[in-house]
Amino acid sequence: MSNRPSEANTARTAPQSRTGAAQTQAAGMNLSELGGATMPFERNAEIYGEGEPAEYVYKVVTGAVRTYRVLSDGRRQVSAFYLPGDVFGLELGEDHAGSAEAVVNSKVLFVRRNVLMQASQRNGDIARELLAITAQELRRAQNHTLLLIKSAQERVAAFLLEMGQRLSGAAAFELPMSRQDIADYLGLTIETVSRTLTQLEDNATIKLVASRRVVVSNPSALNRLNG
Repeated sequence: MSNRPSEANTARTAPQSRTGAAQTQAAGMNLSELGGATMPFERNAEIYGEGEPAEYVYKVVTGAVRTYRVLSDGRRQVSAFYLPGDVFGLELGEDHAGSAEAVVNSKVLFVRRNVLMQASQRNGDIARELLAITAQELRRAQNHTLLLIKSAQERVAAFLLEMGQRLSGAAAFELPMSRQDIADYLGLTIETVSRTLTQLEDNATIKLVASRRVVVSNPSALNRLNG
């Protein structure tokens, strides 16, 4: 069962979300001004489930969120990772196409979808931001589809480049997600992800300071692998 916000939760005062390198272009929308509130989610807690009514739109304040679907054969396909400043859960239909969970202990800001839609009709800036979010989600889905036809090494290289840019914009960064999360996002086994990371380290392309701490030692080589 998902830990969806209730009417009582929406009355709570929401703190301002943090800004930083991980914010998306459309993340400037201040959901708290639209009656939004925050809710904490523990690691692996469900925020909403596939097929549930899409009553709210969400924004990551701290932590990280993954969206996913469970395939007919029982495998999990992670479709996206959302970091502080990212907006998620905005659906084209009335129900959620997938599920969302906290990757680590996280705080999520949420606002009722109908309130956001009404505000967009009165405020051109909000309407433009919603359009930008929709366009960004479409690009994200297209890029993910293209990623899944690449080789394992190309997939891992592309993932590290994207995460480095979104998390810190620097050569060193801490991945919030597990290798199983990465494998389910890239359509690989966890063994293949671990083996590929080791190969990249052996080639002096990256350095694994810890299991989730990555230093890109040779950005040019990583970019070449990304194609």
